[in-house]
Amino acid sequence: MKFVIQRVLRAAVTIDENETREISEGLMVLAGIGREDTAADVEWMARKLINLRIFEDDEGKMNLSVKDIDGEIMIVSQFTLYATTKKGNRPGFTLSAPPEQAVPLYEKLLREVGTLSGREPAAGKFGASMRIDLVNNGPVTIILDSKNQE
Repeated sequence: MKFVIQRVLRAAVTIDENETREISEGLMVLAGIGREDTAADVEWMARKLINLRIFEDDEGKMNLSVKDIDGEIMIVSQFTLYATTKKGNRPGFTLSAPPEQAVPLYEKLLREVGTLSGREPAAGKFGASMRIDLVNNGPVTIILDSKNQE
């Protein structure tokens, strides 16, 4: 599982041109689910996300988590995080999990993050056409990969 995490002042996702979901200060997460991902990957990533200390404390140091600042979280599925570009110029997506595998893991991720943070995350809609608008705070952008647990 791969995340692109952005610390934001606000973020919104518009789904199929008609439904918008928004958050204020917190984390905007693009979540890619790969063929080899399991429930254990979801659990590790959710814990890491909630505890990642990337918000500034009173001294200006990144020392606080999203939970510490009572921030909000938005999670949008993003199968293109598993794009392969080794051959040619058109990306391939064979490493992305198929919907029958990815949807249950994405839903588990939303539940796990909600449980750990004490706040239900805003979410995109799996497989929908979405537009994302955000104001990155910092900018701070972090990439997490459950297969590279450093």
